[in-house]
Amino acid sequence: MMAKTIVIIGASRGLGDALAKGLPAVGDQVWLVARGEPRSLGRDDGVTRRWIQADLNEADAPSTIATALADTPVDLLLYNAGIWEPTAFSDDYDFVSEDPDVLLRVLHVNLTAAVLSIHQLLPNLMAADHARIILTGSTSGLENVRGREVAYGASKFGLRGAAHALREQLRPHGIGVTCINPGSMANEIDYDAGVDAVRKKYGDSAVPVGDVVALVRCIASLSPGACVKEVDLPALGDPHV
Repeated sequence: MMAKTIVIIGASRGLGDALAKGLPAVGDQVWLVARGEPRSLGRDDGVTRRWIQADLNEADAPSTIATALADTPVDLLLYNAGIWEPTAFSDDYDFVSEDPDVLLRVLHVNLTAAVLSIHQLLPNLMAADHARIILTGSTSGLENVRGREVAYGASKFGLRGAAHALREQLRPHGIGVTCINPGSMANEIDYDAGVDAVRKKYGDSAVPVGDVVALVRCIASLSPGACVKEVDLPALGDPHV
């Protein structure tokens, strides 16, 4: 199998760290986009990892990423960056009390920066043979899930819309676009700890990051003639999805 060039935007921790560790194969080149130094950067496993330091809340982040990549063809682009309101997913969440600057930051990092980053990297994707784009959405962006987090939910709904439009835009170029919508994830349990560690702590109430990595690996391995449009991946024990 030929080596691939992978770009992971949002690669410092949680799912991003898991993707950086578990997705690439020996010989692959991975560009890790993160504000802080990714934990996987020094991993000795036959994968070449490079760090692009960028804060996705800053307007120049997409151009910073594009400049670092220059004319490197990109086989797989993952937009994994995601933030939410400080009291999201808790009984304390109250939209009325949210700081407007925080709401704007959530919308920008989760949606605007995704669209602009993909726009900047289209030449790199088109330079590869049958590239793929995979976006990390959320079950909070699905219909009728009873989520109350306004900015986060709106951003993930919007990301799904962007994925559907990009798919049609890029179909003639042979670039597949997939949106994966995970539910509650056990982001604090390291990828290397394995699925059993997650099940021991959470049972069926949280999705192991390793399961998402396995799904991404499967999608990336499909032939150029196949395109997975969207996958919903809630925890089995989540009664709201």
